[in-house]
Amino acid sequence: MKEPNGRRASLVIGTRGSRLALWQAEWVKSQLQKIAPDVSVRLERIHTSGDKILDVPLAKIGGKGLFVKEIEEALLKGEIDLAVHSMKDVPSMLPDQLEIVCVPEREDPRDAWVCRDGTSFQNLRRGATIGTSSLRRQSQLLHHRPDLEIHMLRGNLDTRLKKLQQGQYDAIVLAAAGLRRLGWGQEISEYLSTEFCLPAIGQGALGLEGRVDDTFLKDLVVQLEDGSSRARVNAERAFLTRLEGGCQVPIGGYAVINDSQLLLDGLIASVDGKQYIRETICGSLGDAEALGVELAERLLAAGGQPILQEIYGTA
Repeated sequence: MKEPNGRRASLVIGTRGSRLALWQAEWVKSQLQKIAPDVSVRLERIHTSGDKILDVPLAKIGGKGLFVKEIEEALLKGEIDLAVHSMKDVPSMLPDQLEIVCVPEREDPRDAWVCRDGTSFQNLRRGATIGTSSLRRQSQLLHHRPDLEIHMLRGNLDTRLKKLQQGQYDAIVLAAAGLRRLGWGQEISEYLSTEFCLPAIGQGALGLEGRVDDTFLKDLVVQLEDGSSRARVNAERAFLTRLEGGCQVPIGGYAVINDSQLLLDGLIASVDGKQYIRETICGSLGDAEALGVELAERLLAAGGQPILQEIYGTA
């Protein structure tokens, strides 16, 4: 409902229905209600393709957009006003009418090692079974420990933890941010350092997506924006875009900021971890996206192109 001065009396947030997605959407809702207590905010649960297809690895069904497509369609139709995504699930290219209107402060970007008996990664027995649906995680784990058996693991966080507890896996790897947001940090046996395992692009960050022409919404959510997190995510996403990579390709990237300098670390690896190309680049914070593109070019020139071609099936 629009008021004469352009304000709206209500907003609808679109979200997936998982426990983590709802937590994230509820957090955004609570922040918006603090900023604009006169605006009614409600959540709309939307079932995405990624939620419906649970028995096939994401890489085999096209990882790009599986967790955002239906939510973006609702945005375009005006059925919702704002979408709350995990940034690592957001494709590098968005519909023309939509944009990421806000990136709040980023949570811990690292991967979390969760083992049934608390054993560390390095001390795990040879040939142990590890659960993950991420080719990025698989390639890096196998690079360090080629003896491990990697098996597909899909489902929400609570589903994955339950499968571990049932003994289907010796250990699993999850995003630390999700566990911490849900208050399940005690489940983490070990945080995998970014030097050891590069995170997914944008991991730990939220992406708030809205319509380009919705100035009322943008004026509200800009108050949740964290400039440092935005710059880091922009550099990582520019890196991914140049590589034409989806969220399920063995590509990792992570940016940090020191003073006015941005350091970006990037990786292209083969699925079995035997080919492993990793480099870093440093430059001005104002050149975040250009640095992402340049790092991608370096990795492609260093041998990343044939690795990606083989993965994409175009070799």
